[in-house]
Amino acid sequence: MTKTTLKIDGMMCGMCESHINEAIRHACQVKSVKSSHRKGESVIISETPPDPEALKSAIKETGYTLVSINSEPYRKKGLFH
Repeated sequence: MTKTTLKIDGMMCGMCESHINEAIRHACQVKSVKSSHRKGESVIISETPPDPEALKSAIKETGYTLVSINSEPYRKKGLFH
């Protein structure tokens, strides 16, 4: 599993978060995606690292700017993991 954090410029509200989440889901296969306009970021959990060019293109089409991408291994935390 991979955790990918995207820094995104231009999100102002919850609707912006929804637009970004939808664009990411269509661009890449993800387990989950959560965006925050307050932090200016989206966090993706996926089986493999997403394609940076696909993400950049999808986010640009929605009118926002992808500033950076950072991927790292992800290990689910919890009582049974």
